[in-house]
Amino acid sequence: MFDDARVSWRHATISFDGRSWVIEDHGSTNGTFVQTGRVQRSEIGPGSAVHLGNANDGPRLSLSGAAPAVARPQPQPFAAQGAGGSGRSQAPAPQPPVAQQPAPQQGWQQAPPAIPQQQGAPAMASGGGAGAPPVYGDRSPTTFHQFSIGRVMRIGRALDNELVVSDLQVSRHHAEFHSTPDGRMEIRDLGSHNGTYVNGQPISKGGTAVLDANDIVGVGHSTFRIVGDRLEEFVDTGEVSFSARRLTVTVDGGKQILKDVSFGVPEKSVIAVIGPSGSGKSTLLKALTGYRPANEGEVLYDNRNLYKQFAELRQRIGLVPQDDILHKELTVKKALKYAAKLRFPADTTAQERDDRIDEVLRELKLDIHKDKKVTSLSGGQRKRVSVALELLTKPSLIFLDEPTSGLDPGMDRDVMQLLRGLADDGRTVLVVTHSVAELALCDKLLVMAPGGSVAYFGPPEEALNFFGYDTWADVFSAFENYRDYDWAGRWKGSQHYQMYAADIDAIAPQSVQMPPMQVMKPKKPQSWGSQLLTLVRRYVSVIASDKGFLALTVILPAVLGAVSLLIDSDKTLLVNPINSKTGVPVPNGTATTVLLILAVGACFAGAANSVRELIKERVIYERERAVGLSRSAYLMSKVVVLGMITVLQGLMVGLIGFSSRTIPDQGVVLGHSTLFELCIPIMGLGFTSMMFGLVISSLVKTSEKTMPLLVMFAIIQVVFTGCLFTLNGAVGVNQVSFLMPSRWAVGAAGATLDFNNIAPNVDDPTKTDPLWDHTAGAWTMDMAALIVIGVICGFLVARFLRRHEPEVMRK
Repeated sequence: MFDDARVSWRHATISFDGRSWVIEDHGSTNGTFVQTGRVQRSEIGPGSAVHLGNANDGPRLSLSGAAPAVARPQPQPFAAQGAGGSGRSQAPAPQPPVAQQPAPQQGWQQAPPAIPQQQGAPAMASGGGAGAPPVYGDRSPTTFHQFSIGRVMRIGRALDNELVVSDLQVSRHHAEFHSTPDGRMEIRDLGSHNGTYVNGQPISKGGTAVLDANDIVGVGHSTFRIVGDRLEEFVDTGEVSFSARRLTVTVDGGKQILKDVSFGVPEKSVIAVIGPSGSGKSTLLKALTGYRPANEGEVLYDNRNLYKQFAELRQRIGLVPQDDILHKELTVKKALKYAAKLRFPADTTAQERDDRIDEVLRELKLDIHKDKKVTSLSGGQRKRVSVALELLTKPSLIFLDEPTSGLDPGMDRDVMQLLRGLADDGRTVLVVTHSVAELALCDKLLVMAPGGSVAYFGPPEEALNFFGYDTWADVFSAFENYRDYDWAGRWKGSQHYQMYAADIDAIAPQSVQMPPMQVMKPKKPQSWGSQLLTLVRRYVSVIASDKGFLALTVILPAVLGAVSLLIDSDKTLLVNPINSKTGVPVPNGTATTVLLILAVGACFAGAANSVRELIKERVIYERERAVGLSRSAYLMSKVVVLGMITVLQGLMVGLIGFSSRTIPDQGVVLGHSTLFELCIPIMGLGFTSMMFGLVISSLVKTSEKTMPLLVMFAIIQVVFTGCLFTLNGAVGVNQVSFLMPSRWAVGAAGATLDFNNIAPNVDDPTKTDPLWDHTAGAWTMDMAALIVIGVICGFLVARFLRRHEPEVMRK
């Protein structure tokens, strides 16, 4: 690694081709020179004058010795690194031990195996990127722009900007540099959608920030620094280092579930994380992505503190959860279209989004499947689509959680080869997995021990030898049988630790005890209204693609309404039947029975529509929330679409149940529109029950738990309608009934039908229920209470949704 700005991050590679040593330039900015001549590839030997970056005074490579004998194994290539980076290829790996440890059944009867002794250590440690200089200190800028004092330099995606940035994360006119009267420079945001950042912190939309020396301005995947009269641009092309330093996560009660985890990831590499259950893999993933920051330690994205600059750097990180982050009812291209619409700025055109989608589909070989529904794809293909969704925004660092879970060995290999290809194309990939079949495709392997500590980090081909076993099954059995063994101490006392992690662990974090992060209000690529419209359109498309759900939305209210017709339809709902012998009106129990059936039907239909909607999309919501989705827009899209469906169902139930019966000619509120006045409470009850269903869906952890709660909700509504027994006057019970939507809906319909006369109190006819008074005031109060309950449910859902968001995003 060379501390010289003229040396590129990945400058050149020296390797032995079996005959001689050769040096090959990797497209470096300032070139590689042999004997003062710039070369792309050249043979070298003892006495060759090799300079990097400049033929005269650039860093010189001194070569001595001779090529190894033919009989010796071919040396591994190593990369001539520039400032701040390291290549995939490392120094020659240590030779395996002469003797293997005994088989697990024999060697672990008393204690874990000793660390296998190495027969030689490499000349240099594995480069994790942790010891690199600050990212903007010595790295060569991608581009220089001459800046004249007094001149305004505007940045954006449109071609009429002085500085054009070809990045869909950047607005057409994003920000501008200009000088202040005192000669200083400032950056002004031009109402950008994804924000303008100074040293990783967002400035207000349309706001300005005065720049000091060495301040860094972030715009999309580009960053800028003003040096004198020159504007230096650094483009994040994906070749970034990534490291974790002494991460520790402590939960309530002081229990540590992640203990002092350190490792470094070189650019363009694949790192696998494996370990038994309870080893903290999921916690580590949340800490590395910033979803749940570690209590101690730091995560460095290209030597930038991810936690402190999460607002900006989150746009450069992709996360593919274990569950698919797609609506399986949509086609591949339509699912990606809605995702692109939500993630890209509002000023991107449909053509720009389509071009990017087609580019990603071609890269992942999904273009032949673009018109297929996601649900019709194989498990491996669905995982590719999830990766495609994340690649839309060109992340430099991609995390995957159990991407091969549930896949057969062939698909397992395909997915891992896909990840290998993503890294080779210039990205850094970290994958948490239980599969050990394809670890050879990875550059580094991180093995977590029970309790959340590191048991091994290094090349995967050396891992089994390190543990002293022949199979990973034996290693995992050892973890289980010796959970109290000091695996971390064993690791830190090994030569592998000195080779692959000591340099990272030796550098103390900038702040050992991380202060609580300030809650961040994420920038929204789209306005609230635009997000709502996109979400509504997507939800309608999902429902329209589900033929079974569409059929059920029609059949269910029709059946529930028709059931009420089985009740004696000769009896009127308006007046009491007249005793033909005495001519005296008698109570009409049929009226309350019919209304009870209609109310229960509306409750069940409304809650059934929504009770699974949030739980089945929880993973999708969590990921979209992390990239700027508005919580209220998401919730409102559910309320709008499901509300319309439920209200129409309630109207159908009411029309079927009431239209064939005798009803009052005059309502208490709508005059002669009595039928509609009776349907409104049923529609309102269905809507409020739908909101109750959303509350249930936001609380449960699995879809299986929704059905028992749905049944319980429906039964409770039956009890508290007031149709089975008298509620008014029942101390305690009546007060509890005020919390139930069925109580108020039946009360409003009962006010229209004058239930106090049709179904008087059996014990004391003089006692009337004020909710059933045949007045406009009683009807209005009942409906207002029904609406208030629905609003309260909406507030509760919004609060409960916070629990399923990245911790850093909650507000």
